[in-house]
Amino acid sequence: MQNLPATPRVLWIALGAALLGGCTTVGPDFHTPRAPSVQQYTREALPAQTASAPGTLGGAQRFQTVERIAPDWWRVYGSSRLDSLVDAAQRSSPTLAAAEATLRQAQQTYQAQAGSTLYPTVNGKLGANRNQTNAASVGQSSSATNIFNLYNASIAVNYNFDLFGGNRRALEALAAQADYQQYQLQGAKLTLAANVVTAAFTQAQLGAQIDATETILKAQQNQLDIARKRFALGAAARTDVLTLETQVEQTRASVPPLRNKLEQTDHLLAVLLGQAPGAADIPRFTLADFTLPQTLPVVVPSALVQQRPDVQASQALLHAATAQYGVAVSNLYPQINLSASLGTQALTMGALFGPGSAVWSLAGSLAQPLFNAGLKAGANAAEASLQAAGANYQQTVLQALRNVADALRALDNDAQTLQAQAAADTAAQESLKLVDQQYLLGAASYLQLLTAQQQAQQTRIGLISAQAQRLADSAALYQAMGGGVLDEQSAPVAAASASK
Repeated sequence: MQNLPATPRVLWIALGAALLGGCTTVGPDFHTPRAPSVQQYTREALPAQTASAPGTLGGAQRFQTVERIAPDWWRVYGSSRLDSLVDAAQRSSPTLAAAEATLRQAQQTYQAQAGSTLYPTVNGKLGANRNQTNAASVGQSSSATNIFNLYNASIAVNYNFDLFGGNRRALEALAAQADYQQYQLQGAKLTLAANVVTAAFTQAQLGAQIDATETILKAQQNQLDIARKRFALGAAARTDVLTLETQVEQTRASVPPLRNKLEQTDHLLAVLLGQAPGAADIPRFTLADFTLPQTLPVVVPSALVQQRPDVQASQALLHAATAQYGVAVSNLYPQINLSASLGTQALTMGALFGPGSAVWSLAGSLAQPLFNAGLKAGANAAEASLQAAGANYQQTVLQALRNVADALRALDNDAQTLQAQAAADTAAQESLKLVDQQYLLGAASYLQLLTAQQQAQQTRIGLISAQAQRLADSAALYQAMGGGVLDEQSAPVAAASASK
């Protein structure tokens, strides 16, 4: 067999190595982290159902293991006005609009980079030049000059042969960043819905507390009027009247702070709906508008990471850091660039595409870093960023498990709180009724009446808070479970790009 000359042999060897290396992608491949191995969220097993209490929102709640959460979970509260409020917020929220725009930006950035790196770039060029040359340019001493026009048209093709996968890793990182923005959008939707629902519960709570306080204030005012009449008849002391006046004004002073909080909640709802507080028509809710869900869904810990948008967003950042480390490693290896051009060149436009006007070129280059201390440091920095992303992912998973554990314990403990508050309110109202009758008969003092009124006021406000808290606890569990928002999204960009 005849041996090839030395120069062609080297070229063929380089070309063969390039073809074989075209499938090589340096750096670690991303693998989805393992799901949590814990079997339960809390150290102690949850009861089969929570405690119950008589009255509004006092029913027992059962925990039920499910595979996924309904994406419209707020509808379990049975309030059509609340449903409309959440729907309106999701249509008009500037926060969601910004998140959607950021997602589109990330997706288009990926598409732009993919189009310029996965495929060759082709550019057309049309040019015209007027030139003057002298005899010295061809080694003659004559003073003659030559003036001429030069026309050219060409097509140039350039391609970076991704020998060690640096371009593919860069695209992988951009795809993971697009996934991150997608999960951020889903997380924003979940947070918005939870904030609207919680604000509606807070509004109902504050409205009920204001009504209860005003009812107590009206009763105290009636007692004060009676005391003033008795004082005018000489049947009561001036100190008794002053004591009742003090109590009335103290109760009256507790109403404006509650109204202030109520108005602030209305302003919050307006902003969540994408409206100015002064122009928004916010509906008024009462605790009676809501139904406490009897069954609460619980996703097993191993499946929670697939339900939470914040965990998936952290995983996307880990994927991006893995790919970026691959980019840094690929910079240590040779880079191959290929280019070719085909065109025509002539002295006149008419001869531009005539015989003998064709020109072409074919070039290739291979660049291997020989000494660049910064490249190794860059790879080390990318590796450290990858380790940080891994640790952040672990912390996000732990925080997710903690959120669920907190929500589950709050449901159990706050149900017991409502049970105790309901019993205390019943006793306080009975006590106030008896003391009031005794006071009218002269068998109880002003001090006893004031004490009974204070107890009744405090227990009624505490009961209202406990009722509203049970609603909020249920919403917190739905939010901690991911709210089902990931069931509505499209396939991740990184997964789609990996399948190409």
